[in-house]
Amino acid sequence: MKICGVELKGGEAIISLLTYEVETFNVPECRQISFSISKSAETESIREFHFAFHKLMEDYKVDEIVIIEREQKGKFAGSATSFKAEAAIQITELPVSIISPVIIKEELKRNPPQADLETLGLKRVQLSAFEAAYAQQNRRMYGKV
Repeated sequence: MKICGVELKGGEAIISLLTYEVETFNVPECRQISFSISKSAETESIREFHFAFHKLMEDYKVDEIVIIEREQKGKFAGSATSFKAEAAIQITELPVSIISPVIIKEELKRNPPQADLETLGLKRVQLSAFEAAYAQQNRRMYGKV
């Protein structure tokens, strides 16, 4: 199974792919690690984001997308652009899940990854997206989804 973890920050979607095959986690190479929405008030900009994101999912044969949940109100609330990006990601044929940071922390504590970012070939900015995908895969393996 191939999962794409997504962290939405402002007008950017940062991704990390994760596969689980033969009892081994793998982080496959990916041609793009982030997508930006330049002008979120323009319909064409949202359409371009949607097309580019879903083309990548199709090209890499992703089975599921998991997005890190953001606060809707308060000091740490997500931006309007990030919620537009979330909606653009959600309108797809693929299953899309929203996972809370609390669940991610619980899964990482229960079953920490046995490799570091350099070994996995990830950039530091991809850490949260990787952790979301890893937590979701663990939830699938242990029947919590």
